[in-house]
Amino acid sequence: MSQVKESIEVDVPVTTAYNQWTQFESFPQFMEGVERIEQRTDTLTHWVTKVGGVEREFDAEITEQVPDHKVAWVTVGGQTEQSGLVTFRPIDPAHTEVTLMMDFDPEGMAESIGDKLGFVDRQVKGDLKRFKHFIEDRGAETGAWRGSV
Repeated sequence: MSQVKESIEVDVPVTTAYNQWTQFESFPQFMEGVERIEQRTDTLTHWVTKVGGVEREFDAEITEQVPDHKVAWVTVGGQTEQSGLVTFRPIDPAHTEVTLMMDFDPEGMAESIGDKLGFVDRQVKGDLKRFKHFIEDRGAETGAWRGSV
């Protein structure tokens, strides 16, 4: 298993950042390689990704969700093995630190080489930067799910 951890400061309150992150179907607007996400239940999402010309489909189950603090997940079925945690830490009333940690299993030689060359680290860093711009430009979340898991 490989690991990646990246953080970014966003210029919105913690509730706004957290609420937007719970809108999984909006991820293709700021996550490179994410083609589509369908929210199937409160805790199950279906992902379609395309990275380097390789399309994958998998489900991800939310294993823990605490409003304004964290969202954890693990993939179930499909061609991708990963788990992750995103945390939200208020810096002050108008700024939030968002930290994304992922464990993943590179599949095949191309993914293993890409992992060793830091491709996943750069992609996660880029996704967080795009999330920052997405939420700051909007100034408000597109929706919210405040339930706990």
